[in-house]
Amino acid sequence: MDQAEQLRIIKASQQSKPLARVITVTSGKGGVGKSNTAINLAVQFRKLGRKVIILDADFGLANIEIMFGAVPKHNLYDLIYQGKSIKDIITWGPMEVGFISGGSGIAGMSNLSRDYLNYIIQNLTELDAIADIIIVDTGAGIADAVLEFLVASGEILLVTTPEPASITDAYSLLKAMYRHPRYRETDTKVKMIANRVDRVQEGEVLYQKLNAVVERYLKIPMTYLGSVPQDGQLMRAVMQQTPVSIQNPLAKSSLAYEQIARRLLGKEEEERQPKRGMAAFFSHIVARR
Repeated sequence: MDQAEQLRIIKASQQSKPLARVITVTSGKGGVGKSNTAINLAVQFRKLGRKVIILDADFGLANIEIMFGAVPKHNLYDLIYQGKSIKDIITWGPMEVGFISGGSGIAGMSNLSRDYLNYIIQNLTELDAIADIIIVDTGAGIADAVLEFLVASGEILLVTTPEPASITDAYSLLKAMYRHPRYRETDTKVKMIANRVDRVQEGEVLYQKLNAVVERYLKIPMTYLGSVPQDGQLMRAVMQQTPVSIQNPLAKSSLAYEQIARRLLGKEEEERQPKRGMAAFFSHIVARR
């Protein structure tokens, strides 16, 4: 699909339609709380009056459905290959947070014909009318599929922890994104969240250290959203397959997620972050190289 064709599809799909804000949540390594962050931010956005859908793009792990305690009947593969509609493949979790399992569907999209891609992208744009915010939960690490999501996204939340391996892997992920041929600094905003910190100051120091290296060697602008503390209540909620923001709204981690969600929905923040919608997002992913 050439650039002119992509622009034609996007323009046609966006006429007189609302656009969702697409936020991609990622991490340099597994086990740092990325999916927990995606789910709890979704719940906090709902509490603040936004309609939210999570796209679980962490192929094969199904973290979102496990944490929600819900098994989807269909996934993105069924939309692409089985003729299901967008509404068919959305599973509704607690507080009417919707989620879509990516399955193996996205991996094969670049091999589809142009006409079929047009059909798929037109269907995906219906999400813009269903949700105000679409959260894409990527896999961890620097796999090609993860990088494709990152360079397609205008807004990236990078989750890391104070562990040295987590910091190193977060930098490696940003370096791989920076070297991607379709990465554009002007189109991408990276925002860091420090997870599992013992003190607020620990998160701030973590950001300063990582940002200093990123600014020096990659020239990628990165802002700091805040930190989420170590919290036994969060771990208990995970074991019971319920987001901590629902099970215990006053838990330390719940209040931290609320603060980050409010920061993301602040007037100045929303004005700086233009809405692209799902047509632009997926057209970028399936672009011919």
